Amino acid sequence: MVVVVNGRDEVVDEAATVGDLLRRFELAPVRVAVEINRDLLSRKQFDATALHDGDRVEIVTFVGGG
Repeated sequence: MVVVVNGRDEVVDEAATVGDLLRRFELAPVRVAVEINRDLLSRKQFDATALHDGDRVEIVTFVGGG
């Protein structure tokens, strides 16, 4: 199936979760915010939230610095 991640089409497995997507991009859950179809998810929802064909996912990474 295809989901849109930060404006780009990505092909993912039918049973993929948000957690699977973060692992695919090698992103640590504690350093990102994730929104699906404009709904913000809490970190504890990442592995339990299934992706569906056509979902729009926005992933924002936190960067430290000063």
